[in-house]
Amino acid sequence: MLESSGCKALKEGVLEKRSDGLLQLWKKKCCILTEEGLLLIPPKQLQHQQQQQQQPGQGPLKELHFSNMKTVDCVERKGKYMYFTVVMAEGKEIDFRCPQDQGWNAEITLQMVQYKNRQAILAVKSTRQKELGLGGF
Repeated sequence: MLESSGCKALKEGVLEKRSDGLLQLWKKKCCILTEEGLLLIPPKQLQHQQQQQQQPGQGPLKELHFSNMKTVDCVERKGKYMYFTVVMAEGKEIDFRCPQDQGWNAEITLQMVQYKNRQAILAVKSTRQKELGLGGF
């Protein structure tokens, strides 16, 4: 699925996401961390795609792109779980939990920082190229 879009899976596994509903239940999501962001797939949809070889983009696949992420806040370690919150640029907060030993929050944070660094380098290169191009006239 990701290979067709040019994204390489850096980490795959299950995270639990707190629902936005009134009861705020924890729902398992199959997650794929890439250099561009975090893909969230309901486990049933993932099984269906593997059986049917379904095309990407069909169904409720959710992508949290690093360009839209602001921070990853580690909230607490409680019992066997690590709780953390992904804060999006528009202010939306998405709560996750996973077993403490899996390190999802650290991996997501690291990839987000690397993504933002790559974007900053590209912006500087672009600015310099424009300055060099305009300076010759």
